[in-house]
Amino acid sequence: MNTGSRGILKQKKEISRNRLLGLAGTGWMFDAMDVGILSFVIAAVALEWNLTSVEMGWIGSVNSIGMAVGAFGFGLLADRIGRKNVFMITLVLFSVASGLSALTMTLTAFLILRFFVGAGLGGELPVASTLVSESVDANERGRVVVLLESFWAAGWLIAALIAYFVIPSFGWRVALIITALPAFYAIYLRRNLPDSPKYVEDGKPKQSAGAKIKLLLSKKYAKRTVMLWIVWFMVVFSYYGMFLWLPSVMVMKGFSMIKSFGYVLLMTLAQLPGYFTAAWLIERAGRKFVLATYLLGTATSAIIFGNAETLGLLLVSGALLSFFNLGAWGALYAYSPEQYPTSIRATGSGMAAAVGRVGGIFGPLLVGSLLAAGYGFGLIFGIFCGAIIIGVLAVVFLGTETKQLELE
Repeated sequence: MNTGSRGILKQKKEISRNRLLGLAGTGWMFDAMDVGILSFVIAAVALEWNLTSVEMGWIGSVNSIGMAVGAFGFGLLADRIGRKNVFMITLVLFSVASGLSALTMTLTAFLILRFFVGAGLGGELPVASTLVSESVDANERGRVVVLLESFWAAGWLIAALIAYFVIPSFGWRVALIITALPAFYAIYLRRNLPDSPKYVEDGKPKQSAGAKIKLLLSKKYAKRTVMLWIVWFMVVFSYYGMFLWLPSVMVMKGFSMIKSFGYVLLMTLAQLPGYFTAAWLIERAGRKFVLATYLLGTATSAIIFGNAETLGLLLVSGALLSFFNLGAWGALYAYSPEQYPTSIRATGSGMAAAVGRVGGIFGPLLVGSLLAAGYGFGLIFGIFCGAIIIGVLAVVFLGTETKQLELE
């Protein structure tokens, strides 16, 4: 092949990669928008329905229960019917359920619908990262998956803007109705999103769900599986415990709801450079280094934020918390699909995410319970700091480097 032909081929691959990143990333952005808006809705619903801190914790936790079920079930389904089909199904599920939750009049009905929202969200994330991971070359796979994750920051920013401009004037119900609009995006995806070439090449699955799970726990993959489960549990436990409570924490520290939403919006802006620096480093320093380093930064920022008393320190530590935590998330989503072969890749990533979502159930509940018992934010964020350190140790001692290795 001559130089001109190689150049044209390279250009076509870059266009295809960028198109896939844009299509999958937009779905990822909508996912983040729904999770982000929930943190602001919790603060608004608590005022309207006079909720206790324990009830507020349950709103975040039932979302994670749904995410655990969705990550496990849809991960298995993606290895059976394809990544693209499951990506579209989950997008419609969380969008429609989120819109319907705007019509509820009781906490019970709201919680039931938030379970289905969570199931869609939990299923989409590992499937989307698997799809992108299987569709790009090994030398740029990590960077592209982290860039996919960066759409999460855009979604959170949109959520923060909706919360700041819509909720005070029009109420939280209108904000949730807006989150139903992504369902229409699935129609566009059906026509334009390609499925994973590795999945298509692999053909129809030859293993049952039980056989796939057994293989994940076999001698060959057990160490990787245990490592991922520990890291996912600790990261999700701390993330949902901290970030779903951020607006409420600011309100409880004495700021008005509108000011709190504005401050959280400023903190959220730091997510973007967190992703971009992680994307730049991940193909240079490797997955393990980026994941461990950014998690250590998260742990340090968490302990400072929990003990901060001044507005300046709250904003700086909150911004650093966003920077490091979301950079770590990008590395984790790049790292997870690389642990397994094509036949069990979505199942393995989905199960790891499902274990993580169990942590997401306990995180918000823990905050609500400890606040109700009279404990301060210093202790609460100290617990999350310790959890993240455990995740770091798992990466360092159990993880294997997968930088630029071809997928099995």
